[in-house]
Amino acid sequence: MVTGLHAYPDPTVSGSGRSGLDALGSSLRRERRAYEPDGEQPIGGYLAVMVGYLGCVGVLTASARRARRPLPTPGPWDVLLTAGAVHRLSRLVAKDPVTSPVRLPFARFRGQAGPAELAEDVRGTGVRRAIGELVTCPFCAGLWISTGLTAGQVLAPEVTRLVSAGLSALALSDLLHFARAGLQEAASR
Repeated sequence: MVTGLHAYPDPTVSGSGRSGLDALGSSLRRERRAYEPDGEQPIGGYLAVMVGYLGCVGVLTASARRARRPLPTPGPWDVLLTAGAVHRLSRLVAKDPVTSPVRLPFARFRGQAGPAELAEDVRGTGVRRAIGELVTCPFCAGLWISTGLTAGQVLAPEVTRLVSAGLSALALSDLLHFARAGLQEAASR
């Protein structure tokens, strides 16, 4: 079909050839099937989440540059404090009953997984499933939380250190609760 001075292939005419984008799409679908034939993994959703993560990192980096904040040099205590905060906050986001309304669109309740933790199955497809895996998995959420706390150490170090100290204290308190419960159980045998 010719329109004005530009020629456009008519999709209704057989043998009109495939564009480069069609060939690329076909190749990507073949690779996807070769990677995971059942098609249960939300590869497109994972890609969208990765792009979102990189976008967040870009915005945080641009904010730090604009604010002309110096990069801190974290010592071992800072790393330990941040690790405790990431651990506690990722479990709070991914497992705590109180945060279940955040996970509700992405997960299905199965029951209790342990003291103050829920067992949930991810539901949905595509981006919804990828986000579900992110918000129900403490390991997955940990990357985002660690990135946020690291950015906080650049953009608002005092507040971030205070929040990290509180979350780390809560993680240590949880450990003490488990230790006490274990000792009580051992004593009752």
